[in-house]
Amino acid sequence: MDVVLGFAIAVAIGLTGVGAGSVTTPLLILFLGVPPARAVGTALMFGALVKIVSVPFYAVRRQVNLRVLGLLLAGGVPGVLAGALLLDHLKQAAHENGLYVVLGVLIIGTALARLYRVFRPKIESSKDRSRLLPWFAAPIGAEVGFSSAGAGALGSLLLLGFTPLSAAEVVGTDLCFGLGLSGVGSLIHFGAGNYDAALLLHLCIGGAFGALTGSAIAGRINQRPLRVALLLMLVVLGCRLALQR
Repeated sequence: MDVVLGFAIAVAIGLTGVGAGSVTTPLLILFLGVPPARAVGTALMFGALVKIVSVPFYAVRRQVNLRVLGLLLAGGVPGVLAGALLLDHLKQAAHENGLYVVLGVLIIGTALARLYRVFRPKIESSKDRSRLLPWFAAPIGAEVGFSSAGAGALGSLLLLGFTPLSAAEVVGTDLCFGLGLSGVGSLIHFGAGNYDAALLLHLCIGGAFGALTGSAIAGRINQRPLRVALLLMLVVLGCRLALQR
């Protein structure tokens, strides 16, 4: 089951571009019964491994703006540290119901942000307001550390609205930003024991085959309807997660 889930998640990511963390965390909690903190830690590690495969391609094509990436990480890294530590502090059973509500709301918010991008994609800015990026990247980092979701959807919106980067640079820079946050968050959760090593291995095995499958068929089908369907599914999963008891 774990291998099949990893395969399905990787295929969905390859076909739609929706972030691994947004998809993985609710599925682990709702379908496999993984505790919230362990699900987030495992999802972050899985997401980091998925991003490691993609980042070199953007780096070689020089589609990563290092100055903007540095500004994002300047705010995002402290944020992800705070979010991960807060989740670890609240993982006791006494706070579990509250964690389900917060995680559900964050998943819903991330999915709605992606839906906004699907239907209102032209929000590029001609002005360079990148000096403000650390302040907005900090809460994004906190969300990633706390829920494993948010870097892809919110990071892209931030870059489109505050920098004059090209579309390719937005994707490449945001992917590196997400990798940095996932990597730092993974280390915190690893140190706190908030992960399932066997589950992560099975997800990665399925994910490797899923990534290849998704890449092979991505150009042959219309991705927009699939992306909308997956994001609507995430809204439903987020609602279920918020009502979980």
